[in-house]
Amino acid sequence: MDPLNILFVSAEVAPFSKTGGLGDVSGALPRYLARRGHDVRVFTPLYSKIQTDGRDFQSVSFLKTLSVALGGRRYRFRIFTAPLPKSDIRIYFVDCPALFHRPGIYTQNADEPVRFALLTHAALLSAQSMGWAPDIAHANDWHTALMPFYLKWVYAWDAIFRQTRSMLTIHNIAYQGVYPSRMLGDVTLADRPELLYREDLEAGHFGFLKTGLLYADAITTVSRTYAREIQSAEQGRGLDAVLRARTENVFGIVNGVDYEEWDPAHDRHIPHPYTADDLAAKKQNTEALCRGLGLSYDPRVPVLGIVSRLTAQKGVELLFETIPQMLRWRDARLAVLGSGESHYEEFFHRLQADYPGRVVFWRGYNEPLSHLIEAGADIFLMPSQFEPCGLNQMYSLRYGTPPVVRRTGGLADTVTLWNKESGQGTGFLFDHFNAEAMRWALTYAMDSFADSAGWERLQKNGMSEDWSWEHQILEYERLYARLAGRPASA
Repeated sequence: MDPLNILFVSAEVAPFSKTGGLGDVSGALPRYLARRGHDVRVFTPLYSKIQTDGRDFQSVSFLKTLSVALGGRRYRFRIFTAPLPKSDIRIYFVDCPALFHRPGIYTQNADEPVRFALLTHAALLSAQSMGWAPDIAHANDWHTALMPFYLKWVYAWDAIFRQTRSMLTIHNIAYQGVYPSRMLGDVTLADRPELLYREDLEAGHFGFLKTGLLYADAITTVSRTYAREIQSAEQGRGLDAVLRARTENVFGIVNGVDYEEWDPAHDRHIPHPYTADDLAAKKQNTEALCRGLGLSYDPRVPVLGIVSRLTAQKGVELLFETIPQMLRWRDARLAVLGSGESHYEEFFHRLQADYPGRVVFWRGYNEPLSHLIEAGADIFLMPSQFEPCGLNQMYSLRYGTPPVVRRTGGLADTVTLWNKESGQGTGFLFDHFNAEAMRWALTYAMDSFADSAGWERLQKNGMSEDWSWEHQILEYERLYARLAGRPASA
């Protein structure tokens, strides 16, 4: 297809800033779009925590004196650029010390909505100053969800945006950016209250995400199943009616995996590279994982792995009953990497104390260890209560580590149930969010592990799947082309 001009705005862009999947996607999707020939310009805040030393950060000379009035204050900002690793594009960083020089990426400060309204204005003002007309303006999550509104009602006077179509991606609908109505003027919404949800204003609040859903030309989320789920009262978090009203404009596209970073054949973080044709080397990683963490190693005993934020979303409570039972009844090992809510951390600390040499809990995050767990574990556990997309289950498939997952969101879209009779399937799924269903799937996985020939077939099934960005990028291109009125590539 013909190249497109794509304005991409996000609160996080890995490797510069990241708290979760938003950062990963924002660092990968533009890179692969650029490789396909598109002109992608990514805007994100220059947080004070971003390491600039040793990186090629440069000031953009003609974007030094920009400003925007928000509420009763005028904020001045300038733009820096730095190369996005493994790409030919540069990221545009919005430098506004008054708003972005804070200890963390996100805050509980009263001006939080102002911070991200400025980011969105800064991206649009910079496009104007560049004389660059975006075909697509791609907003991400609540932080930049006002961009479709701004394009239609604040910047509509400028011919440079006349053909611009907006896309809003929901990475997690649980975060909506809801603020008191008295702040409408602080984020450039006060002049057109009739264009907002009257019932919300009467209740004394408004929402960034809800406003974006009303005005975006296309709404995407990060898996097909999640796109359906968030249109239900159970999982719509109060926005289901809005999404159902716009259902023809709601699309689900599964996130891709960066196989340049996550590939057992070339992974710099694991001691023994391997492929589907050389799974013996995978067992060497299992031994390395066990030895390194102080777990007793036996090639006949399955090693279970978890790499996760320890929150209610991730379904940790389902392990409270099932994992102690499994460890009492069967011989297994468990390696856990993560941090989060204190009662979940305490559970794994107790488990480690109760089963020394069989369970280890590494609190926090460690990038090399996360790769080694994917490579060295035999079974990966991901029993999420809800999961917009998920990446670890796709890492696990690539690494020949069949996952145990709940059939929800992106987990349902990327993992298929193993059928030992037909030899089809890539993992173990359960439907109901309860310990009994989790126990069934875990038992099925461990029983299947005992059949070495069947297990190897299962591993190879997962490793043969393609969830790369090279593949998933085509769906984005087709939707961009549709919005822009361009013929899509084959």
